[in-house]
Amino acid sequence: MPEILTIIIYILLIILIIVAIAIGIKLIVTLQKVDELLDDIKGKVKTLDRVFELVDTVNDKVALVGDTVVGIVSGAIKRIFKERKNRNKYKFEEDDEDE
Repeated sequence: MPEILTIIIYILLIILIIVAIAIGIKLIVTLQKVDELLDDIKGKVKTLDRVFELVDTVNDKVALVGDTVVGIVSGAIKRIFKERKNRNKYKFEEDDEDE
C-alpha cells in the first residue's frame, strides 16, 4: 500500500512538472508577443512625440505674438488715458487760474 502511494505521488509530481514546463513555455511566447507590441507602441509614441513637440513650438510662438500684441495695445491705451488725464489736469489748472 505505501508503495502505491509513492508511485501515485511520483506520477502526480511528473504531471506537475510537465504542466509547469507547458505554462513556462506559454509565458515565454506571451512575453515575446508583449515585447513586439511594446516595440511597436514605442515607435508610434516617438512619432507622436515629434508631433507634440511641433505643436508645443507653434503654441509658444503664437503666445509670444499674442503677448506682444497685448503689450502694444495696452501701452497705446495707457498713453491715450494718460494724455486725457494730463489734458484734464491742465484744463482744471487753467479753470482755477481764470477764477
